[in-house]
Amino acid sequence: MSDRDVMAYDVVIVGGGPAGLSCAIRLKQLKPALTVCVIEKASSIGGHLLSGAVIEPGPLDELLPQWRAQPPAICVPAVRDELRLLTRRGHINLPVPPQQHNAGNFIVSLGLLAQQLAQAAEELGVDVFAGFAGAQMLYDGHNAVMGVRLGDRGLQADGSPGPHYEPGADLHGGVTVLAEGCRGSLSKTLIERYALDAHSSPQTFALGLKELWQLPAGRGEQGLIQHSLGWPLDNSTYGGSFIYHLNDDRVYVGFVTGLDYKDPRLSPFEAFQQFKHHPSVQPLLQGAELVASGARSIAAGGWQSMPQLDMPGALLIGDAGGTLNFPKIKGVHQALRSGLLAAEHLAATGQAQGFDALWRASVGGQELRKVRNIKPGFRGGLWLGMANAALETATGGRTPWTLRNTANSQMTLLDAQTPPDRGWVERTLAPRDRLAAVFFASTQHDEAQPVHLKVADTHLCATRCASEYGNPCTRFCPAGVYEMVDDGQGSKRLQINAANCVHCKACDIKDPYEQITWTTPEGGSGPNYGAM
Repeated sequence: MSDRDVMAYDVVIVGGGPAGLSCAIRLKQLKPALTVCVIEKASSIGGHLLSGAVIEPGPLDELLPQWRAQPPAICVPAVRDELRLLTRRGHINLPVPPQQHNAGNFIVSLGLLAQQLAQAAEELGVDVFAGFAGAQMLYDGHNAVMGVRLGDRGLQADGSPGPHYEPGADLHGGVTVLAEGCRGSLSKTLIERYALDAHSSPQTFALGLKELWQLPAGRGEQGLIQHSLGWPLDNSTYGGSFIYHLNDDRVYVGFVTGLDYKDPRLSPFEAFQQFKHHPSVQPLLQGAELVASGARSIAAGGWQSMPQLDMPGALLIGDAGGTLNFPKIKGVHQALRSGLLAAEHLAATGQAQGFDALWRASVGGQELRKVRNIKPGFRGGLWLGMANAALETATGGRTPWTLRNTANSQMTLLDAQTPPDRGWVERTLAPRDRLAAVFFASTQHDEAQPVHLKVADTHLCATRCASEYGNPCTRFCPAGVYEMVDDGQGSKRLQINAANCVHCKACDIKDPYEQITWTTPEGGSGPNYGAM
């Protein structure tokens, strides 16, 4: 007999971000008698959420019309936009594309917004369980999803039960909604099991790094939204920056690197730190104080990379389904939209089937279709990508073709490429290294728990990967999780510093051999982004 408790709900939602919480709220608004629960792996709601985040308020107004009367503690109306092309020593001001105009939008802390959404959900009768990670999916005898198993607590490093072992419960749901965000571990297994991506392009991803800075008094410009592209990335590598000016002379500073880059020597963390030393950026941060830091992957593929969003007994919403509008540099409004639409669909039909077609025909789906060709157009480099983006914008996305996205794990072999001169300079601003950044992410994992990062063949790391790619995991991971160390026999071995992990999922995406699998650690582990 199983020693696991079983809890049954009409709807089980995995993920306490904007998609999952908006779905829960709307379900209870439409059908108060439904039993609904939300599980979240962070120790508190919002703890693992990281986004720019500039939001379009329309879907939030629809969900909670009263939210503007009591906004999150960080909620700043957008005032003006800037877009710059950075060169090594200067910059060129560019016109802001129409899809990036932010009049009427707000700069917010997504974590603080999620806390308010969770409170609204609980007031409506939703059971919100923070600190509980979904470890595996549950299936019935007909190959349909029937719920999710929560991870065990108190396991030792070898996987055996420790003295404080607690088995996770099984949550059974009439429908299970996956709202895990980008590259969710459970969503990944469902996409593979049901071949949900059989008719779509490969999903393409980016890695976003973000910091919160306290500036000296009078230096900030509240409501200013600044974006840039160009240096320190070369013309063949997609990426760019953001600086969002908050109230009280605080700024969010971030850098996004497309994970379809080819150069195995590139380090997105180093590129971010170099960006902060550009002549147009360093004066802003000189003498300022770094408050917090974080990293998270972004599902950037859009329309053509969305998997099928429904399957027997379950559906995908938000970033788990790839709903983010990457050319617009926004995903929160799309996550809210998909959560609202999923709830309305479930309230009306009681089943997952039909949601995929409903989303694609909706305002949110058509928003993605309109910009479908902008991101893949940058495969030909910065200049061709900008020209293609101008064409797609001018035609409103009505070009008669759809460009495909390519796999993220592809890299050029070390001996097949001369690394570009990135013009990197000496760094003086914090954080000085990746371990310092981990400190500012407030990440915590019990050292005794099993390693949650699974590497299929560690021998390959010290042999083939070292010679072909120079162990790129030691560079693409922003938290210093992967390290090649002396094995005591004149060679190297892979050391996994799992306690450093900030749950960005870059390793699960970018490993050229696709042998790294990110799984959930014990619930409550990981970063704590607070006001990020």
